[in-house]
Amino acid sequence: MTQKAVFPDWIAHRGRGMPGHIALVVGRSEWTFAELDDEITSAAKKLATLGVQAGDRVAVLLHNGCEMAVLPHAVLRCGATLVPLNVRLSEHELAWQLGDSKPRLLFVDERTYDQGVNAAREYSGIRVVSIDRRDTEHDSENTFDRVAEADVELRLVHDGDAVLAIIYTSGTTGRPKGAMLTVSNFWWSAIGSALNLGTRSEDKWLACMPLFHVGGLSILIRAAIYGITAVVQDGFDETAVNAAIDKGVTIVSVVAVMLERMLVQRGGDLYPATLRCVLLGGGPAPVSLLERSSSMSAPVIQTYGLTETCSQVATLSPQDAASRHGAAGRALYPNEVRIALQPGGTPGDRAGEIVVRGPVVMAGYFGQPDATARAIEDGWLRTGDIGLVDGQGYLYVLDRREDLIVTGGENVYPAEVEDALFSHPSIAEAGVIGIIDEKWGQRVVAIARLADGADEAAHDAPALASWCRARLAGYKIPAEFRFVTDPLPRTASGKLRRGELRDVANAQGGDRKA
Repeated sequence: MTQKAVFPDWIAHRGRGMPGHIALVVGRSEWTFAELDDEITSAAKKLATLGVQAGDRVAVLLHNGCEMAVLPHAVLRCGATLVPLNVRLSEHELAWQLGDSKPRLLFVDERTYDQGVNAAREYSGIRVVSIDRRDTEHDSENTFDRVAEADVELRLVHDGDAVLAIIYTSGTTGRPKGAMLTVSNFWWSAIGSALNLGTRSEDKWLACMPLFHVGGLSILIRAAIYGITAVVQDGFDETAVNAAIDKGVTIVSVVAVMLERMLVQRGGDLYPATLRCVLLGGGPAPVSLLERSSSMSAPVIQTYGLTETCSQVATLSPQDAASRHGAAGRALYPNEVRIALQPGGTPGDRAGEIVVRGPVVMAGYFGQPDATARAIEDGWLRTGDIGLVDGQGYLYVLDRREDLIVTGGENVYPAEVEDALFSHPSIAEAGVIGIIDEKWGQRVVAIARLADGADEAAHDAPALASWCRARLAGYKIPAEFRFVTDPLPRTASGKLRRGELRDVANAQGGDRKA
């Protein structure tokens, strides 16, 4: 009989074994593993006072900070599941995710308080708790640091199959889906990365990307498993990132637009030898950017991953980084990556859909068994991304999903933007595509046909952008609007032909900017 995998709590383990080692740095504050263990214990006991039990879900709408670094571990010690929410989403988008995940608590901070309260308003079962709001309008029971600690026994051994986090990732059609990532998923993600990059006791991994994304959350978990320091910044600032590197950060995770800004701010000065890895995700990087990085002694290592694989699934090794520009690396052990031919493809074709199998693959989509069955076939996750694998096993990602737009490291799915535009009374049709942008990688462009009799004011791009802003996160709002008079090109089944839409956009050139 096969035994289930169980994992002793990694922070508690490090708190006993290396109590004085710095575990977390946020701004000018730092915590040893022993101190962080105490913080997590206190937070978990407060969660228990607020009614959190095993099997519950706890949503967090928080910017990077100490609380966002503590709560994932505290929620796990209660036997509950974390639901990190994107602070850049609109209230409408947040409300849908809250209704889908049905958390017991929603944590907010000063900057997200109104946003969270409004999004949770229609759900009587969700209690909103602030980590820092203390004005007289709100009672002490809803401010986390004033909550008493319950006298409860916490879980310090975790079932590998337990869902540590539900992270929402949009599909190209329909509503967002919550990827269920287990304790084992995070463990094997950490192990695969360590086997590739190695670990050193003096490592400091900088998290300058949002901790509500899987890439940011994974840094927290890996640092705990490895027994290294996680350095958390409030957000990305190229000056602050470069300063942290000069002060001893050894690993940093970024996307191409971040790296570009870091190099420009650096002004040609070489990076210190203590920086041993710039992990670069978010899609293929321009060769010119990689060459500039190399000339400044920035050891860039490209990687490929997605939410459904708990971050990295294929990564270059440090030895191959300089000679394999454009490759995303080999599959991290013990995962497998292969290419499935597209419909109509021939055995001679090299490109196809990237499919993944291994212990980093999610448990499924929360509450969506049909979507899970479509995504995972015979243990293989269908990523929807297009790529090829060469004769030495190196993965090359050719397209970040057929329709996906990656702008500044954020994923934008055209269907979401199109839905917002369709709701405008003057829009008869709308198609959304990504156009290459030197600064952001891609920019969002909407191509629209107005309804018969629509007022000329409907051509007002700022007004349409404002309409979208009330329904979408800021990074999803089209940067440009192009208007056409003919029906948009579609297949026989009614699907938009996005390739032809791109041709229309390229033929038109720039039109009205938002």
